[in-house]
Amino acid sequence: MDVKALYQEVILDHNKKPRNFGILGNASHKAEGHNPLCGDHLSLTLHLEGELVEGIAFQGESCAICKASASMMTASVKGRTRADAETLVQEFRDMAIGKLDPGGPHHLGRLAVFAGVRDLPTRVKCAILPWHTLHAALNSVASTSTEAGDDPMQTTIGDA
Repeated sequence: MDVKALYQEVILDHNKKPRNFGILGNASHKAEGHNPLCGDHLSLTLHLEGELVEGIAFQGESCAICKASASMMTASVKGRTRADAETLVQEFRDMAIGKLDPGGPHHLGRLAVFAGVRDLPTRVKCAILPWHTLHAALNSVASTSTEAGDDPMQTTIGDA
């Protein structure tokens, strides 16, 4: 199966049936994420037990790419340590903006299916928003945005 077809299949599946969609009642950390460029808005709740991500959920209104990214992100970080989650945040961001070669060493696993988003500059921030929101939640920051002044990762992507 070609990579673009796999990417489309994964996006459609996770958009139709998002994993971990909702709100955690026992959340120890939460954050709101907003992408003013396309209107994506996410609310992320997570429960840390010590340094372990015991539970994580998201909800909100977003495009298919953002929802699929959030769905796969929550499935990927659940059960991992805070440090592992932060590593995934950095690697996903770097992959999305073309700084990380998905063919090289990384910890992304199935998340590498999003590598093609780097060729769609207007969609990069859609894919990155859930990861910015996770980073904010892990660091007890109430809200984040993909726009320059509020962008915790200082993601510069062309005109997007």
